Amino acid sequence: MRAALWLLALFGIAAAVALFAGNNQGTITVFWPPWRVDLSLNLVLLLLFAAFVFLHLALRGLSALFSLPKQARQWRLQQKERALHASLLDAAVQLLAGRFSRARKAALAALVQERALAALDAHLPAAPQVRVMAHLLAAESAQSLQDRPARDAHLQQALNESAERGAMATPETREGVQLRAARWALDDRDAPGALARLEELPLGAQRRTLALRIRLKAARQDRRTLEALETARLLAKHRAFSDSGAQSIVRGLATELLSGAHDPAQLLRAWNEFELSERQIPEVAIHAAQRMVTLRGDLSVARAWLLPIWERMIQQPQSLGESLRVKLVRALEAGLDSVDAEWLSRIESAQRNNPRDANLQYLAGMACMKRQLWGKAQQLLTQAGLGLQDVNLHRRAWQALAQLAEARDDADQASAAWKRAAQTENP
Repeated sequence: MRAALWLLALFGIAAAVALFAGNNQGTITVFWPPWRVDLSLNLVLLLLFAAFVFLHLALRGLSALFSLPKQARQWRLQQKERALHASLLDAAVQLLAGRFSRARKAALAALVQERALAALDAHLPAAPQVRVMAHLLAAESAQSLQDRPARDAHLQQALNESAERGAMATPETREGVQLRAARWALDDRDAPGALARLEELPLGAQRRTLALRIRLKAARQDRRTLEALETARLLAKHRAFSDSGAQSIVRGLATELLSGAHDPAQLLRAWNEFELSERQIPEVAIHAAQRMVTLRGDLSVARAWLLPIWERMIQQPQSLGESLRVKLVRALEAGLDSVDAEWLSRIESAQRNNPRDANLQYLAGMACMKRQLWGKAQQLLTQAGLGLQDVNLHRRAWQALAQLAEARDDADQASAAWKRAAQTENP
């Protein structure tokens, strides 16, 4: 389309020139004593146009001639700048390939070339970022080579560059350097140093996924379980982990926090730090109840913690695995001495609704034994002893039956029960 328009324009110009020049009878007379020269107007116009073109080309040629030194300088600077970026790219590639010595040499070469450009008064718009990246790549290579003095030197220079030229460099440049410094401190098992580096970041940067991941690892490494738990919650909200992975991490941290309690008051404070969803994790609630039993605290509080897990087990028997069901039974068994009538009713109702569940038979039998209901206890424990899969519960069931037989002065049954208990293999 554009070519057709140009062709039409040329035809129009040709037609206009033909009409003007074909009928133009004008002449121009030039008097140059003692001569007189008569020239056609068309020829004069043509000569003027040719003179204009010649003068324009002459001026362009002179301009190009006088600009040769400047163009040569720009070409040299361009070649140096290309070599600078090539060295920086080569440093990154060598670092990714695991050639750390070559990566450091390439990064140092980039710094040398940048200084050479600066000495020639070459203005690079991204010069601060280039220097920071070169120092960062050199520091990363030194970290991989276990050359900590060189790493710290390049790290400090990168921080100085990003701080002194903050008006030209983007804030993300300095934040990236600080995040790498935190990561290196974490690799050196210096968790307090890593956390201190993270505290230097702006508040917005501290809540980024990468910063939170580093904080989580540093807090766990430094045994700051509560801080690690709070960080894991933020990461879960940011979808940094899968649902199962996030629950596994939170469960482990919650269990660790409970294990760090050394008296019932500390245990209660730790429990109050949990969110509602965390309190309903079976492993967390059962472990909290077990810790309360170990610390000789209020067992009614422990049973209150276990109530949601108990109701889930009764309503959805398949929601809890066998190991968790056994742990729940053991946790409830530990508090049977102080169990109230409401809990006894729950246990008896659950056993009646699930008469083939050996774990519930065992728990109900032990509850009856605590209440001195010998006959019912013997019946339930005998059934449980034949169906229990857990070795410890199986042994305890036969031990309880032996004690019941001794209480009735039935030496034969007591001996047989003790024998069955002794024959149970250790897990």
